[in-house]
This record gives sequence, structure tokens and C-alpha cells, in this order.
Amino acid sequence: MKTTTVFPALLLLAILPLTGLKAQDSGFYSLKMKNIKGEEVDFSQFRGKKVLLVNTASECGFTPQYEGLEELYKTYGKDGLVVLGFPANNFGGQEPGSNLEIASFCKENYGVTFPMFEKSSVKGGEKNEVFDWLTSKSANGWNEQEPTWNFCKYLVDEKGKLVAFFPSKVEPMSEEITSKL
Repeated sequence: MKTTTVFPALLLLAILPLTGLKAQDSGFYSLKMKNIKGEEVDFSQFRGKKVLLVNTASECGFTPQYEGLEELYKTYGKDGLVVLGFPANNFGGQEPGSNLEIASFCKENYGVTFPMFEKSSVKGGEKNEVFDWLTSKSANGWNEQEPTWNFCKYLVDEKGKLVAFFPSKVEPMSEEITSKL
């Protein structure tokens, strides 16, 4: 009888519910990252909300999209949309500033109130944990598309499932995005 190999697996299945772990806890809601002020943000707080994640830069031709992102956040936030900005210097060195400089620039020039995260990489081997999840088919279920430039957008639904990718040229208030909110 092979109870020695079956028993540990059955024991694990019996113990897991007691730990409070759920299958989805290894997905989007398990992510954590420091915001632009250096405080850790637990993505489980976004449960039940749609989340638009955007890689940003302060010296890019698409930088005026901050205005549209803020409008989107204010317009659809009451309906459960959260916009998250991720400053990155991956494309053309267009985000050279420090976290403090980036936060100040966004507030002063575009009135940004949506959450911004610490400057980090969004592509390649150095990409942050969030963009690793967004661009890993084995993690998110279908997408491997890394950002192709600044202001690419990823939409996660209320259940933590990645549902869309939008390239930089897609404006935040475009029907292409708003129709999915």
C-alpha cells in the first residue's frame, strides 16, 4: 500500500484550508511593491476593483497622458477603477529623476492623485515583480507582451485577472479603454 506517498499530499490538502491560503493568492493579489514614498503596498487591497497599470516617464512624447490618466481615475474611480503608475527609465532614458523628483513633477504638472510606485524596471531581466506578473503567461494566463515604450497599459479585472493590454498610443480616455470599464 502506498499510503506513505499519498498521506503527505492528503495531509497538505487538509492543512491548507486552515492557513487561509486560496488558489488566487498566488496571483495578482499576492503582489506587493513600494510606492513612490517608499511604503509597501499590498495588492490584495485592490480586490473587487478594476486596475489599470501604466509604465510612465516624465520626459516622453506620451507624458501628457498623465492628464488623461488622472481624468480616467477621477471619472471611473467612483465605479471601482484604480490607476497605478510605474515610473521606469527603460525607454530612451526618459525617466532620469529620483522618486521625489518624479512625484513632484507629476503633482505639479498634471495634478496626479492616483497611486505612483517607486522607479523601477518594467522589462527584461531586471523588471519589477508586478511587471513580471503582467508579462508572464504562466502567471497571468495569456500575456507575454512587455511594454514596447512608455505609457503601455494593462487592465486587470475585479477578480485579479489580466484582461487587456493597450500600447502607448492608446489614450487613457479612449473608447478602447473606457468600454472595458
